[in-house]
Amino acid sequence: MPKEKPRMLIVGSRGFLGGYFVKLAEAEFEVVEGNRTATGHQGEVKTNLLEESSVRSAFQAVCPDVVLLLAAISDIDRCEAFPEEARAVNLRGAECVAEACARCNARLLFTSTGAVFDGRKHGYSEDDAVSPVSVYGETKAQAERSVLAAVPSAIVVRIALAIGFAARPGANAVLDRLRQRLASGQNVVLPVFEQRNPIDAATASQWMLDLLEKRAQGLFHIGCQDPISRYDLGLKLASRMGHSGQVEAQRQPVPGRAPRGPDHYLLTEKLRTTLPVSIPTCDEVIERCFDGLT
Repeated sequence: MPKEKPRMLIVGSRGFLGGYFVKLAEAEFEVVEGNRTATGHQGEVKTNLLEESSVRSAFQAVCPDVVLLLAAISDIDRCEAFPEEARAVNLRGAECVAEACARCNARLLFTSTGAVFDGRKHGYSEDDAVSPVSVYGETKAQAERSVLAAVPSAIVVRIALAIGFAARPGANAVLDRLRQRLASGQNVVLPVFEQRNPIDAATASQWMLDLLEKRAQGLFHIGCQDPISRYDLGLKLASRMGHSGQVEAQRQPVPGRAPRGPDHYLLTEKLRTTLPVSIPTCDEVIERCFDGLT
């Protein structure tokens, strides 16, 4: 019998963005969740990016029409400390998924990062040359090239900073960790020298779904209108949570940590003209993170 809905395989569905995207996509797709620790229950399939055979088996079992690749090692310091692991997951794993998509003619959306840039200029467009300063940024920049070479019709979405609370238990959400620390009375130290234009996970997920429905191709930047330092963002979030006064300024990089670009302000004109959408301000993004919370 023909499928009632196109089938979407979400690789990394148990992660932060994955929790949002699963709920959003279920209305229009038959969603199959792909994860390294999947147990084989209905609606999920084991997909271990460290094993090409696992990726092949997952695609053979699912026969997806659309694939969303969210899984990655995104901890910048961990990537720097364990570069081979980072390359195995972030680069070779992405290549395996892209090659599998090419074999079965599945559409692909791959999430990347503003860390593909060195952060030495203010405002990056999709046409700017990549210039990563960290192992994490290098693996994602290389993966972008490999994905687009294997699947020229793929969508590659770069996000400078995704924020929000977890959409499902167990996801690694920045705002959950921040709220927990603030509520326990701990101070939070955040850098004043790192500029990002954040986007809430719900909006990012909706835009990615919109790009898929639009049958867009190529690179797209996602973020809010106005850049903000991580310190100032922390101040606004702490105030919104009722914990003002617990955010401290970090004025120098911490020795031993992976390098970070100082300014990953991603320009979003291409996104706005492609969909089109209204790009929110940073304050609007913050409020969207709290929509629906009691």
